[in-house]
Amino acid sequence: MKIAYLINLYPRTSHSFIRREIEAVEAAGDEVLRFSLRPLDEELVNEADRRELARTRVVLDAGFARHLGAVILLALTHPVALARAISLAFRMGWRSDRGLLRHFAYLAEAAVLRGWLRRDRVEHLHAHFGTNPAAVAALCSTLGGPPFSFTVHGSELEKPHLLALTEKIHRAAFVVAVSGFGRAQLYKLARDEDWPKIQVVRCGLSEDLLRAVPTPLPAEPRLVCVARLVRLKGHAFLLDAAALLAAEGIPFEIVLAGDGPYRSQVVRMIEERGLQDRVRLAGWLDTEQVRRAILDSRAMVLPSLSEGLPVVLMESLALGRPAIATAISGIPELVEAGVNGWLVPVGSAEALAVAMRQALETSPDRLEAMGRAGAATVAERHDAAHEAKRLQALFRSVAPRSAPAWPGRPVDPAP
Repeated sequence: MKIAYLINLYPRTSHSFIRREIEAVEAAGDEVLRFSLRPLDEELVNEADRRELARTRVVLDAGFARHLGAVILLALTHPVALARAISLAFRMGWRSDRGLLRHFAYLAEAAVLRGWLRRDRVEHLHAHFGTNPAAVAALCSTLGGPPFSFTVHGSELEKPHLLALTEKIHRAAFVVAVSGFGRAQLYKLARDEDWPKIQVVRCGLSEDLLRAVPTPLPAEPRLVCVARLVRLKGHAFLLDAAALLAAEGIPFEIVLAGDGPYRSQVVRMIEERGLQDRVRLAGWLDTEQVRRAILDSRAMVLPSLSEGLPVVLMESLALGRPAIATAISGIPELVEAGVNGWLVPVGSAEALAVAMRQALETSPDRLEAMGRAGAATVAERHDAAHEAKRLQALFRSVAPRSAPAWPGRPVDPAP
């Protein structure tokens, strides 16, 4: 089966889980084409991501003339499909925080993408994130492209009505949630008749991580946080908690792996709290460096204010390191308090400091037992190969309807 993946920015460093999913789907026997809506906005540190970049086609790179020409061609050859797509763009954009004009730009992107999918005879289009990739996928399908599906990760659920998620779910062949919590949230948004479309397919880890050999804990009292430097990752609360521990005279080091637009604020907060000798900014790390940073720590800390189900928590547990995380979204489905980590209330520096102190003072034997429990949980629930087969079964389940009439007129979907 020939499948196309559509992502807003691909392959970003933080989207390695999508790359693993694509690789696992290909290993299961399907052909996958990669499409990114926007040109990449960062330098890639992983060789695997650089290889993906060479295989990815960027929709915006087609240029204004190609986008306009694709819309004009559809107006001449398939006016009914175009009229329905214009109506859909209006409905999705009317209440959107991105506005009508942006959604008509999505329509032009969908027209270009439809032409590429027609040329390559793609049978199904899958988008990651319920934001603009899902909007473009829905418009592409309405223009006569292949049926589409999309994965919702969690952040989209904070403003579902602005994203027209109910409409997108209704038009999709199926919708993927990455956790049981996410599925429940989508149930609230979907029409009753669309509930069967909503399925859970968890983000998976590769075989080498799932079979990682246990590594002894470091002697140093070190914690690590692997996250983009953005406000919603909760670095401010992490630094507040660190300041509380420093005031108690507890020895520790925190490594912040990652970069982003919040970096200058993080640097300022470190200086204001006098944590220059306690907190180290490591910047972007490649895959092996991230794993080494996790193994060189006693536990992972992720005090996010908003999440779906962070892959970095899975990676930490797979490597035998407990996790300290906020009890939000799908995280409690992965991190079990007292079993493989600590769960803390969102936005509480005091509770976070208590959990961090416990991680620093817990005996190595106990931490290693928690790490083994975490690795077992991840192996059972987050095997990329197993989850890819579940996703492949969903692609197959809509295959009888997934062959658009590419040689002639496109099939006009029902409004």
